[in-house]
Amino acid sequence: MQLDVHDTLLAVCRLPADEPVPNWVDLSARPLVSITGTADELSLVLPQAQLPAGVAAESGWRAMSVRGPLAFHLTGVLASLSGAIAGAGVAIFVISTHDTDWLLVPQEGLAAACEALERTGHRVHHPARPAGPADPAGPTAR
Repeated sequence: MQLDVHDTLLAVCRLPADEPVPNWVDLSARPLVSITGTADELSLVLPQAQLPAGVAAESGWRAMSVRGPLAFHLTGVLASLSGAIAGAGVAIFVISTHDTDWLLVPQEGLAAACEALERTGHRVHHPARPAGPADPAGPTAR
């Protein structure tokens, strides 16, 4: 798999299930805004710069998106990616969209997660580098 690392720090916050989506959530924000409602919670993932003071959240997450779109019949994608990251001892928060999967890792675990993904055969593209064809000599140096 090929993944793109995104620069923006993200936050994950939990609101009561019966609360409406707050008006401070900017759906056009990039790289990712996710709103998930269940019977137990309203879960938001958004750029942490959008988070107003006083809103409880887990901040400092960095996103990696799998280059897609991914076909719905594919199997083992998340198992391969999350297994590599777990093997490096890095926490992970995963969001799947219609087209692809997003893996969020703590900022301080990003380097270890990327190294683990590359060791297991995945290609990680960083924002400071142009995304070109895979280097036949091996993983790209950071």
